[in-house]
Amino acid sequence: MDSGSSGRTLAWRQPISGLWADLAVLGIAFVWGASYPVAKGALLFAPVLVLIFYRFLITAVVMSFVAHKEIAATIRGDCARGVVLGAILFAIFLAETYGVSLTSASNTALIISLCVVFTPIFDYGLSRKLPPIGVLAGAGCSCLGVAALTGGMTAFTFGDLLVLSAAVLRAIMVVTTKRLTAGRPVSSAALTALQASTVAILTITLLLLQSGVSELTIKGGGQFWASVAFLSLLCTIAAFYVQNAAVRGSTPTRVSLLMGTEPLFGLLLAPIVVSEPLTLPSLCGAALIIVGTIAGIIFERKMGS
Repeated sequence: MDSGSSGRTLAWRQPISGLWADLAVLGIAFVWGASYPVAKGALLFAPVLVLIFYRFLITAVVMSFVAHKEIAATIRGDCARGVVLGAILFAIFLAETYGVSLTSASNTALIISLCVVFTPIFDYGLSRKLPPIGVLAGAGCSCLGVAALTGGMTAFTFGDLLVLSAAVLRAIMVVTTKRLTAGRPVSSAALTALQASTVAILTITLLLLQSGVSELTIKGGGQFWASVAFLSLLCTIAAFYVQNAAVRGSTPTRVSLLMGTEPLFGLLLAPIVVSEPLTLPSLCGAALIIVGTIAGIIFERKMGS
């Protein structure tokens, strides 16, 4: 963003510091943890593709309005990068949303958190380096947690596998974003608008090929639209702003550790939002995943410092 941006755009860049930054990041972790049971509830009223389409249509419209000057100034090559990243994001939400429709919201929240330990492994792998032993140990601990959570490989459902695929794709997304946008002038807001637009276009194309425009009619009423508004405005747009503002006033390690509470919120909110039972195996699996994730973050940050 250049110095001639509007007051609204300048406000978008204001950092949050100190205790407010920590509380803001915890807020993101809370709404992201809540997004899985909320999405599962919304899927009672609409198919997977319809939910994804409306979520990213709203995101694309709002972000395009906020970042219209940045989008207009984005060169063609960076637009292409945004479309590529949007296609990966589309694959993530396809796997994640179909996954949550076939497994529990608590399983989804915990398994998807594995992306945090997958990311440094992929990053080191692309650099032809062996990840630190602590990162590998954290990944192993998290994998044991998934096994405990799902009851072992024999009880591992197709929905769990889809969510695990989404976690892998999230890690690929982080590494790809780093490589495609390093040193590029495109703003984060413009990039988000391009990605959201790509997801919306790919989703509606697939939806029309499968079942036609009639599927876009929703009978869920206020509950469905409240869920879509929560997923779009809070889990996507507001979370994007808060995360970027908070990381400027804090440290990446501190932000990563606080974001590690996301699966815990997902586990605790699932019984409240969609009445899923909270069992001892799920609590043990959750503990292993969270410990493994935090350990992986700490060791990776120590090696990078």
